[in-house]
Amino acid sequence: MDSIVITGGKPLRGSVKVSGSKNAALPIIAACLLTDQKVTLTNIPKLTDIYTMKHLIENHAGKIEVIDKEDQLGLIIDCSKIDNLTAPYEIVRKMRASIWVLGPLLARFGKAKVSLPGGCAIGIRQVDLHIASLEAMGAKIEIKEGYIYATSNSRLKGVHFIFNKVSVGATINAIMAATLASGETRLFNCAQEPEIIDLCHCLNGMGAEVSGIGTSEVTIIGKKYLHGTNYNVMPDRIEAGTYMIAAAITKGELDICGIDYHIIENLVLKLKEAGINVVDLGNNIIKVQYVGILKQVDIQTAVYPGFSTDLQAQFMSLMSLSSGTSIITENIFENRFMHVSELCRMGANITINNHSAVVRGTNYLSGAEVMASDLRASVSLVLAGLVAKGETKVRRIYHLDRGYQMLEEKLGKCGADIRRIVGDSV
Repeated sequence: MDSIVITGGKPLRGSVKVSGSKNAALPIIAACLLTDQKVTLTNIPKLTDIYTMKHLIENHAGKIEVIDKEDQLGLIIDCSKIDNLTAPYEIVRKMRASIWVLGPLLARFGKAKVSLPGGCAIGIRQVDLHIASLEAMGAKIEIKEGYIYATSNSRLKGVHFIFNKVSVGATINAIMAATLASGETRLFNCAQEPEIIDLCHCLNGMGAEVSGIGTSEVTIIGKKYLHGTNYNVMPDRIEAGTYMIAAAITKGELDICGIDYHIIENLVLKLKEAGINVVDLGNNIIKVQYVGILKQVDIQTAVYPGFSTDLQAQFMSLMSLSSGTSIITENIFENRFMHVSELCRMGANITINNHSAVVRGTNYLSGAEVMASDLRASVSLVLAGLVAKGETKVRRIYHLDRGYQMLEEKLGKCGADIRRIVGDSV
C-alpha cells in the first residue's frame, strides 16, 4: 500500500494546470450506453475511478479504446454490442458512481440489474430518488439479494417529476433515462452542479433535447435514438479549489490554470473573506496569493451553488491555522468529519458538535503519521502536511488516486517537498 511523505514549511509558487473533471467524466462515460454509435471523449483524467468505470462499461460488452496522452486520456467508446445488462457487486462496490448505468441501460434496453452501492466511509447515499424517478417513467423496480432489478415492457414514458430533495446522482440518472423516453419529461428541484450541465451539453451533442440546463427545472424531449459525438470534458473544480487552498495554507502564490472563475466562485468568496488575495486573470487563470493574517471564516456545505462538501475537509485544514475560531457545518453527508482526528494528531484544535466542527486556529501544525479515510479527507491531510513542521506521512493514499491526477508531481513542481513510497508496508 503506497504512502506519501511530506516535509512541510515550503510556500508553493508557480502554476498548476487543472485536469479534467472526474465528477463530469463518470456520468458522461455512462451516457455512452444510450447509443450504438461511437462517442469520443477528451480531457479525461487519469484516475482509478475512471478505470473502474471503463471496466464496468466493458463488463456490459462495451469497447473502449484509450488514447493515453501525457496529461489526459482520450476515450473512444463503442456500446453497439451490449449483451450484459448486469452491473455486478464486484465492480459497483469500488465506486458509487456505478449506479449511473441504471438509467441508460433501462432506457435503451428495457432492462437492467445493478448492484446496490450500499454505504461508504462518508455516509449512506440513498438510491430511493433514482428508483422513484424511473418508476414514474413506467419502470417496474424490485430490490432483492442486494440488486436493483429494473424492467420496462415498453419504452419509458415522459413524466413530470419533483425530487423531494436535491440529489446530484438521481438528477443525473433521471435526465439520462428521459433522453430515450417517449414524450416530454419535466424534472423539478434538480441539482444544478456544473458537472450536470456538462453532461447535458454532451447529451445534446448526441442528439438529445435537454433544456433548462443549469436550473432547478430541466425539460427533456425524448428521442427514439441518440447518435455518437465528440466531447471535451470540463475541468475539475474540486481539484482547482484544492490547489487554491494549497496556495493559501502554505503562504504561497499559485496561478490555477484552466478553470472558469465563476464555477469556483463559492470558494473564492470564502478565501477572500479569510484575507487571501484571489484574482481572475482571464483566459481561465486564477491567481491565489497569501498576503497577511489568515482570518477565521465560517462555512456551511450546501448543494451547488453553495459551498461544496468536497472542499470542506481542505478548508478545515486551512482554518486550523487561522487567527480565530471557525464553525464548519456539514449539511450533505452525516459522517464527513473523519479527517478531524487525524488533523488533531498534527496539532489542530478541533471539536465536533453534531454536524458542526469548531476549529480553533493554532500557530502551527506538526508533522505526524496519519491515515487517510476517504478521497477529500486524504488531500486535507496532504495540505496540512505541506505546512506542518517536520515530516508527515499520509498512509492509504489509494483514496487520493481516485480523484487527483499526478498530485505529487503538480505540488513538487511548485516547490513542495513531497514523495510517494510505493508498496509501503508500514
